[in-house]
Amino acid sequence: MTDQTTATEPSEEELSEQTLVRLGKRDRLIESGAGAYPVELPITATIPEVRAKYADIAIDSATGDTVALAGRVVHLRNTGKLCFASLQSGDGSRIQAMVSLAEVGEESLERWKDLVDLGDHLFVSGEVISSRRGELSVLAREWKIAAKTLRPLPNLHVELSEETRMRARYLDLIAREGARSMVRKRSASVASLRKTFDDHGYIEVETPMLQTMHGGASARPFVTHSNAFDTELFLRIAPELFLKRAVVGGIERVFEINRNFRNEGADSTHSPEFAMVEAYQAYGDYNQMADLTQEMIQNAALAMGGGLVVALADGIEYDFGGEWDRISMIDSLNAASGWNVSALSPLDELKSLADSVGVEVGLPTPGKYIEELWEHFVKSGLTRPTFVMDFPVDTSPLVRDHRSEPGLVEKWDLYVRGFELATGYSELVDPVIQRERFVAQAKLAAAGDPEAMRLDEEFLRALEYGMPPSGGMGMGVDRLLMALTGLGIRETILFPLVK
Repeated sequence: MTDQTTATEPSEEELSEQTLVRLGKRDRLIESGAGAYPVELPITATIPEVRAKYADIAIDSATGDTVALAGRVVHLRNTGKLCFASLQSGDGSRIQAMVSLAEVGEESLERWKDLVDLGDHLFVSGEVISSRRGELSVLAREWKIAAKTLRPLPNLHVELSEETRMRARYLDLIAREGARSMVRKRSASVASLRKTFDDHGYIEVETPMLQTMHGGASARPFVTHSNAFDTELFLRIAPELFLKRAVVGGIERVFEINRNFRNEGADSTHSPEFAMVEAYQAYGDYNQMADLTQEMIQNAALAMGGGLVVALADGIEYDFGGEWDRISMIDSLNAASGWNVSALSPLDELKSLADSVGVEVGLPTPGKYIEELWEHFVKSGLTRPTFVMDFPVDTSPLVRDHRSEPGLVEKWDLYVRGFELATGYSELVDPVIQRERFVAQAKLAAAGDPEAMRLDEEFLRALEYGMPPSGGMGMGVDRLLMALTGLGIRETILFPLVK
């Protein structure tokens, strides 16, 4: 809305008064035998179907066709012998219902005026016509309350407050096309992800949400307790270690679209509960996973909007087309800073360089300094989708050593519009080296890092049975929607967690 007028909820006193009136109408419906919440209605068509079929109807004309449909009353006007209601379907499509004395009789018309309120779900059956103003309508011969609403809708002509939209998403869906559109776009993007995986021979699996050992990412977990097993459990922070077990077992191309939980801060790009897709491919590497990730995102853009140049919420267009850049983290850092650091640079040297530009690192390791310095110098300058390749080994405990660059691992992060959208690895499959990495993580945990991984003996035992060389990738589904729409993370989640 251009005037940014924000709707406010009625006061509790106003709600109570209006609810009492509507409760009385509910009682009268039940007493009459009509019912306020019938279990079945003889519907023959939906509002979108009728609108599509009669899109070219002439002004002030009749079709001779009878339909029976239902929708929510979002506009109501009672004028003597002729009453009007605008009915809205779940996708936002609307049609006018006309109730006239000539068609339904005096008793039915008076019951309409007495019982029908804004927000009610209403069933009407009658002829499809066009009004004198050219509005597609159903001239009712029969009508019935399909569900009596006890609370009034907010004013649909002004913008809902963000607080209302987040806490009462059902009202947002009723009132705002943007909310309904996001649900459709999210569904289309997830369906597209599954199709891309299917086209490449991947199998979808499900892995545990409750785990005895949290792992697969560096993050702080949610902790709970199982009464049945009398043990501490963790909500998963990532499905990685179980999906790799599947690869060990012979499911050579595997993926999961899952819910993850991280007990960390919430902001415009992070949510404690979020959706993620992870995939692993035996006999692949991080280059192949980058190819697959680019294809998945481009296919999702096509599925959501039909093109690779997408219009974002702020009106800016963003191009997901073509081949995406792949840059070295170390090389791009040196080019932007004028330095000559490497993954083997001493910690004191890296600390001195960081101090000179005001970059602070919480738990300092060489790799953490390199990553923070890269973000300081390079991250903000990325415009097109870009794969940032080859990370320091000490920040990537589940990744294979780089085949030609000492001190680095074969990992990329994909940056789109300034934030990390996805990550990919050449997977570490050597159980001896993996154990060494877990031990190093345990030392970080002992030093106070709450996100460090634990030593997972069950996972190591699986690796000791032999995991083929593999590539892996992970991407936030919510962040994919953010990238393709320009909206914040809470807008992309249907029911976000709020305080």
